[in-house]
Amino acid sequence: MLQPNHRAWVEINLDAITHNVCTLKQFLQAGTEFMAVVKADAYGHGAVAVAKAAIAGGASWLGVATIEEGIELRQQGITVPILVLGATTTAEEVYALLEYRLQPTVSDWGEAQLCERVAHHLGLCLPVHVKIDTGMSRLGMPWQRGAAFLEAVQKCSALEVVGVYSHLATADELDSEFVQVQNDRFRQSVAGCDIPYRHLCNTAGLLLAPSLHYNLVRVGLGIYGYVPAPHFRSLVQLHPAMTVKARISHIKILPPGTGVSYGHRFCTTRETRVGVVTIGYADGVNRGLSNQVQFSYQDKLVSQIGTITMDQCMVDLTDLPQVRVGDILTVMADATDWATKLHTIPWEILCGFKHRLPRLICDGNKTF
Repeated sequence: MLQPNHRAWVEINLDAITHNVCTLKQFLQAGTEFMAVVKADAYGHGAVAVAKAAIAGGASWLGVATIEEGIELRQQGITVPILVLGATTTAEEVYALLEYRLQPTVSDWGEAQLCERVAHHLGLCLPVHVKIDTGMSRLGMPWQRGAAFLEAVQKCSALEVVGVYSHLATADELDSEFVQVQNDRFRQSVAGCDIPYRHLCNTAGLLLAPSLHYNLVRVGLGIYGYVPAPHFRSLVQLHPAMTVKARISHIKILPPGTGVSYGHRFCTTRETRVGVVTIGYADGVNRGLSNQVQFSYQDKLVSQIGTITMDQCMVDLTDLPQVRVGDILTVMADATDWATKLHTIPWEILCGFKHRLPRLICDGNKTF
């Protein structure tokens, strides 16, 4: 419920999450499973709520970056397999993996030995996924040694290799040549091995080619309603799940020639009705967007003016005399425009809204 003291908030439409998972699953062959990546608090959307909505849409796996993220999901009653995509470096982490039934990524022999030692000591078997670096140059065993590494990990008595995977570095580029290079390297690394799950695709890979799907895909950005590059937009219709809103806290009339906000980067050219909006860069409205974006009031656009400040920003309400103090503006409904203006990616925009903004669940309020 919206509380009277909320100056600004983030609305999350869970129906959009479920819709997006259902839509993306239609690209998959029968037998290929869907992992919803809910790391970074589900890209700022709220991990537990998004995970449940994604499972309702057909996701049978979840992916997180850290053990703590996986524990949060387990403590909220989520039982599907959860893959930890980050590295495991301490015995304490392995204990937690075993206790909460999380599956780690094993990227080198040191990680494999650590997991083996702790699991063996406890008399348990730990399911793991082996990661092969086919060209991302991040986590993973270099592909030239991938087959040998995979074989060695399979011989560990306290480890069960349930998955092997790699990560695409350029799948969102127009030139897909290196994607095929990575796919060939991955195939070479896993040839002949008997492992239940093989996975390579992110959202871009899923949309790019069925030959990349194997029997599990890991989808992040797509479940939140975005394609990773403009050339994918004609392939699929997704719905953004996040909307950011804030209230008008003050209105004043300024004469022509008046500077607005720090540095006077905006100066009025007419008598201007200025509204102060209760959101700023400390909440995730990047200061670099100053004088570049528009908010909306009941589907009517208003321009943001002046430098965005830590907790507030200003808008030109001259052409909307009906707006009053306490009224609500939609600050962001689609991260793509902000990402373009900031020369960044929608992922960064979505993850940037701070948690002093309450997350309000509004499933069922949209019609697709």
